[in-house]
Amino acid sequence: MNKYNALDIARYTINYCNENELQITNLKLQKVLYFIQAAFLTIKNSPCFNEEIEAWDFGPVVPEVYHEFKTYGGGNIPYIEEYIDFSNGIWEANKVKFDYKLIEDDDREIIEAMIDECSKYSASNLVKLTHEQAPWLNSFSKGRNNIISKESIKEYFDKET
Repeated sequence: MNKYNALDIARYTINYCNENELQITNLKLQKVLYFIQAAFLTIKNSPCFNEEIEAWDFGPVVPEVYHEFKTYGGGNIPYIEEYIDFSNGIWEANKVKFDYKLIEDDDREIIEAMIDECSKYSASNLVKLTHEQAPWLNSFSKGRNNIISKESIKEYFDKET
């Protein structure tokens, strides 16, 4: 069972990158989330988040996260202090202050390690890397956003570690 919402992991990732002067575009964020999910599946034997990852032209994508941050295009996503929460519907939307403490300390360590590792690569290099890996290769079909199963991610990265 997942512990977190993918958007909360994305917000944490964005803020961590901004605090550490690391560039984080939507394209790069998508790849970082993929590698965070892989780390949780291999280290904790459990997903970090339950939202599906899909095989898009430019690699793995969490659609909900992509759509939340697509307004930034290819630019850096700024620090997020608060956001609008629509989980109770549009008529009951709330402004919410983001609290990194909703993520447990040991989980933050895994997340930060993956962000730090991914920060060594450009977004285009991360795209290239994911395009060489079985989870994306076996799921991708031009023009279709097929799901990359958590099982295929775990199986691939279990063999790699």
